[in-house]
Amino acid sequence: MAKVKEEKRGIQEQIIESAGQIYNYLSNKGEVSINKMKKDLSLNENFAEMGLGWLSREDKLEYTQKAKSVTVKLR
Repeated sequence: MAKVKEEKRGIQEQIIESAGQIYNYLSNKGEVSINKMKKDLSLNENFAEMGLGWLSREDKLEYTQKAKSVTVKLR
């Protein structure tokens, strides 16, 4: 049981760390495509998406649908 709690805490910390990397990246770059951001940050796709979700839940991001991609920027 303790191992499960430890794993959950580790995953949540990785999500928070990913969200911080995304926030700092967008603070410096402005609006970018999600694919470019993932590539530039070399984040595991799952953690990139969870980090975006974390920031979205906090109402920190604005998304725009482009022709074949979605861009994101800080609010």
